[in-house]
Amino acid sequence: MNDTMDDGWESSAQAWIASMGEGGERGDWGREHVLDPVMLSRVAEGRFSNALDVGCGEGRFCRMLKAAGVQATGIDPTRQLLDLAKERDPSGDYRFGRAEQLEFADATFDLVVSYITLIDIPDFRSAIREMARVVRPGGSLLVANLTAFTSACAVRGWVKDDKDEYLHFPVDNYLREFSFWFEWSGIRIQNWHRPLAAYMSAFLAAGLVLKFFAEPEAISGTEVARERSRRVPWFVVMQWQRPA
Repeated sequence: MNDTMDDGWESSAQAWIASMGEGGERGDWGREHVLDPVMLSRVAEGRFSNALDVGCGEGRFCRMLKAAGVQATGIDPTRQLLDLAKERDPSGDYRFGRAEQLEFADATFDLVVSYITLIDIPDFRSAIREMARVVRPGGSLLVANLTAFTSACAVRGWVKDDKDEYLHFPVDNYLREFSFWFEWSGIRIQNWHRPLAAYMSAFLAAGLVLKFFAEPEAISGTEVARERSRRVPWFVVMQWQRPA
């Protein structure tokens, strides 16, 4: 695997760490107010004993899994983020690796987590096959991702009027698959847009069965931000099961 692939993550690592908070605090707005409640509820309901967090970053969700009583292993291709994960959780299991070629044997984990990582992975079909491979029969693949209609025009973002009021969010080139560079808060990383059907087809081709699907809305945060997220929900959560 190429350890020097330039997708912006190494150069953006410190800005990413700052955006996630210090000292193991909870993450950005979307994670804290929209995704964490759904992801953690699925974890609690599943009663999993061990988990693999693919694209664990600085380890925030591995620590949350650990707090929920799940033995977690995290992999990530960004060494600066792994170093911080180990610093914040010295007893944790954090390893360098990429989703497209996992080092683990077949049927190793009760749960595999992909928490907003599929948009970072060029060969997402191989990654999904690999994640399905390491899940035990009866186990689950829990995925949080951007909705495809937002990734299609993420670079353009909201269309606003001359008073800076939010009018609408555009959708274009939806059925294409393409990469784009996304920038915010000093972070500049390469992401990928694919239509929802591309992801769904890949999960089905891997022999997985869909058990949960949601486009969650925020359950906390300011009302202004919550209303904006209701107008254009940015996230989708799916739980797929490997048949027993």
